[in-house]
Amino acid sequence: VQLQASGGGLVQAGGSLRLSCAASGRIFRMAWFRQAPGKEREFVAARAWSNGDTYYADSVKGRFTISRDNAKNAFDLQMNSLKPEDTAVYFCAVAPNYGGSSYRRQSSYDYWGQGTEVTVSS
Repeated sequence: VQLQASGGGLVQAGGSLRLSCAASGRIFRMAWFRQAPGKEREFVAARAWSNGDTYYADSVKGRFTISRDNAKNAFDLQMNSLKPEDTAVYFCAVAPNYGGSSYRRQSSYDYWGQGTEVTVSS
């Protein structure tokens, strides 16, 4: 499975961005993680492809939405009310098969996109 992430950019605090991740193969679960400068990569959001169950980090709950693009083999991350602390490189990730119950662990995902940079200015 190959993943292509897009949609990052520079936005002012309070603004919105939409990230997209196009996949070349089967998706069982999908997720977004992010890595801020000097910090470890962290979980942002995840979704089951089929049943639509979603999971969010507390820091983005109510502001970010992960969704499936039914017309394409792709998924999006709609980010609203952005804050400077959301500044990071965002990575999409996919697991093509069930590999455990956790949607929040990086080890639950087999394939990763190249990352797209999001900068939120204050």
